[in-house]
Amino acid sequence: MKRLLLLPLWLLLTSGQSGPVVTIDTPQGTLRLEALAEDAIRVRMFPSGYDGQEELIFTEKVQPPKVSVRRRKGTVSLRTRRLSAVYDVRTDLLRFLDAKGKVILQEKAHYLVQEGPDALGLTACVSFDSPEGEHLYGTGQFQDGYLDIRGLTRRLTQVNTQISLPMILSSRGWGLLWHNYGLTDFNPAGESLLLAPNDYAGGEGVTVDATGTAGNRRERRFFQTFAGAIDIPADGEYALLLDVGRDMARKQYLSIDRKPVIDITNTWLPPTAAVRTHLTEGRHEIEVEGVLGDTPSLFWRAVDERTTFSSPVAEGIDYVVFAGGADEVMHSFRTLSGHVPPLPDWIFRYIHCRERYDTQEELLAAARRFHETGTPVGTIVQDWQWWGKYGWNAMRFDEDKYPDPKAMTDELHAMDQHLMLSVWSRIGRDSELGKEAADKGYYIGDTEWIDFFQPEAAGFYWKNFSARLLPLGIDAWWQDATEPENDDLKGRRIGPDKIPGEWYRNVYPLLVIRTVYEGLRRDQPDRLPVILTRSAYPGIQRYGAVTWSGDVGNDWATLRRQIAGGLSQMAAGLPWWTYDAGGFFRPRDQYADADYQERMIRWIQASVWLPFMRVHGYQSRTEPWEYSPGTQRLFEAAIAQREALQPYILKQARRVWEEDYTLMRPLLFDFPGDEQALRQDCEWMFGPDYLVCPVTEGGVSSWRVYLPVNQGGWEDIRNGSRYGGGAYYDVPVDLEAIPVFKRLN
Repeated sequence: MKRLLLLPLWLLLTSGQSGPVVTIDTPQGTLRLEALAEDAIRVRMFPSGYDGQEELIFTEKVQPPKVSVRRRKGTVSLRTRRLSAVYDVRTDLLRFLDAKGKVILQEKAHYLVQEGPDALGLTACVSFDSPEGEHLYGTGQFQDGYLDIRGLTRRLTQVNTQISLPMILSSRGWGLLWHNYGLTDFNPAGESLLLAPNDYAGGEGVTVDATGTAGNRRERRFFQTFAGAIDIPADGEYALLLDVGRDMARKQYLSIDRKPVIDITNTWLPPTAAVRTHLTEGRHEIEVEGVLGDTPSLFWRAVDERTTFSSPVAEGIDYVVFAGGADEVMHSFRTLSGHVPPLPDWIFRYIHCRERYDTQEELLAAARRFHETGTPVGTIVQDWQWWGKYGWNAMRFDEDKYPDPKAMTDELHAMDQHLMLSVWSRIGRDSELGKEAADKGYYIGDTEWIDFFQPEAAGFYWKNFSARLLPLGIDAWWQDATEPENDDLKGRRIGPDKIPGEWYRNVYPLLVIRTVYEGLRRDQPDRLPVILTRSAYPGIQRYGAVTWSGDVGNDWATLRRQIAGGLSQMAAGLPWWTYDAGGFFRPRDQYADADYQERMIRWIQASVWLPFMRVHGYQSRTEPWEYSPGTQRLFEAAIAQREALQPYILKQARRVWEEDYTLMRPLLFDFPGDEQALRQDCEWMFGPDYLVCPVTEGGVSSWRVYLPVNQGGWEDIRNGSRYGGGAYYDVPVDLEAIPVFKRLN
């Protein structure tokens, strides 16, 4: 966007939440620069006279940093000891400098516009310089398999298997949080094509066992192909985004000139999928495979030296820049948005789950067998539908199947096991609670999701939660589908003022978990809350929330994608994450399928080295004894390994809440100067000592690993073999364990 130069400018120094605020008149609005900490500066640009919306992320009161403000030679600067923001009057752009005066980040362009008369807000967009060789991580947990997202196009919405966190880390020594509560486009593509459906070939389709907001169900799916063509102006790397045109996808398949570039199949998938690929100049034939009902579009852009955040529903430009390495950025972010609270020791032991135990006796029978065989289980999970005849999430056990829930938890405690219970933010309208919620107007529109944007609705939810469930002695809470599922804020009104849901489209999980956490701290002050949630938002770490990667498949590629997704969440500031080890959706013959059992064991072995080790599976009996004797032995060996690691895990976990540490660490955190380490998307440090290299292919006898530069080298914990750092190795593997290397001093 073209700028006018040397426009009149006035500067005002006022007091903000964390100290002085520099206010500047600019060609597009009022620019405000505020130092939140010595290494964090917030940038806001709003139409004149506007103060911004409710603060949900940066809620903590901190000591204001010392700042200086200078205006000279056509610039205005706000400086702290560690970070400076410099506004250039001539270009109307900002740049950020570290303590040594080095430019670490600078704007290339920004704009704030009203897109049309029916727009729900302004469109806010900022592009930053991203030079060749920079590595970027973050934006949350996605299913595209990328860890380094420089140049990638992503659409940040909350859906099953996708957790959108608008925060990134750079290998150049900075982090950035895009402060917008609605849909955000990361590196939005300017070119698009609506693909045309090919003639439907008919066929019987396939029947799929699926899950949904009404429970288990079978869905009939009929496949359809779509086609089009795009013209590429020059050879180069391009970012493409496939949007299937519905709330959830069933298949993501994109081919260019008959060569697949995206090929992901699962029972449920996010509506968008991203890829970077090289394209040559000229016309390219596009084909998409989907299902009847899809209306796919393809978006594309040439990858260039810029990183862009854009939100189509905004009140202004709002972002925070952090200076420093990865751990320093995490410390600053959590200091401002809330430190991670302590968790009890037992939650870091093995967590056993399946979909689902159907009765109290069935759950206890499994727990007793674990106990009798000496298999160390910290937590056993009761998944959904325990409410039975009382209606969805009625917060009351169906006594026909669960005659005495308090006795159930007491027996588990006697065996040194703990109970986690699935509780939803959705309440069936036909239940006793649902009828009361409907009468009081506590639902989001015509859905069955409680409107947590209404304080009275949140209070109603917690009052019943506390009165009906807390007396049962339950130890941990699984808040499922907190996106909410199906992106149900879109197109609906929320809160007491019935504002458009698009304004707060991504923050619903934050409000749900806040309600539950604060309620638990108030009503059970002698207990440390444990909350598992399927979705999240920046700031949710202050409520101790643990996320997992949702209803994923079980194939090798899916396993690898979960690792990249989990590491991306770590880079976005939230430290607690896991997945359904073995995959949620599993083959029907899993108990006889040797190939599946090999995959399952690799999922389980890798989960030993996640912040939480949790097995789960749809319509599955996931206990070790259900499988072949060899698989059972390997399964139980992995659980035993997790138990043996408890002293180390607990020591590092305490660092998370005492030092703002990150336990599952992208290699950027510990090896920022190692270019090869920064390229690894499926290796991670587990605390300071262990490098984890999961096996993500079947039938292999060796596995290629990269061992980062480390003066003392590395030791394979499986056999004591030692290796130098800064090199690739093909190490032998068998089914007994995955390669894990101890860092030597």
